[in-house]
Amino acid sequence: MAYGARKQEGPATFADLDALPENVVGEIIDGTLYVHPWPGAAHSDLLAELGTELIGPFHKGRGGPGGWLIHIGPGIRLANAPEFVPDLAGWRRERVPHGLPDGSWTLVPDWACEVLSPSTRAYDQRIKRPFYARIGIRHLWFIDPEARTLSVSELREGHWLELGVYGEDDIIRAAPFDAIELRLGELWPAIATPPKE
Repeated sequence: MAYGARKQEGPATFADLDALPENVVGEIIDGTLYVHPWPGAAHSDLLAELGTELIGPFHKGRGGPGGWLIHIGPGIRLANAPEFVPDLAGWRRERVPHGLPDGSWTLVPDWACEVLSPSTRAYDQRIKRPFYARIGIRHLWFIDPEARTLSVSELREGHWLELGVYGEDDIIRAAPFDAIELRLGELWPAIATPPKE
């Protein structure tokens, strides 16, 4: 199966998503259906590590300020975006007074994080990044496991302002989760270290 944008007559629909095999992730952005393989083990492990670092202090309020709902791989359906799935996303609790939705989220997240992989790198940077700006996500993180970096951006006047790019030796406080320190080297312990030349 080829991955990427799917050509179809007219805008993609929920029926197109429902027709996809179970071993892929489908998203509809600006009427186009994009299809990608499920993340590999290293990608999933990295998401679990970052999720653990953030969910305790921000989602549950353990050792941090709380005030957030953070989810790994949430399905989000908006009127202008039938379905998209950030690797991680977070909503400030004051914007979600009734708690978790029963089905897909219908509210734009305040923060999204994407883990770049060879199969999704161009898509995340060229399609999702401008799309996230258009729908008003305030904070965007890109994690690059190959380069072992985290880039942190904030939406200002409809455009992304890069606040910093950090490496695995860095201990950082990054918006919007700057109430705690993150030791980036601890995010990807299970990913094989690239050989040094």
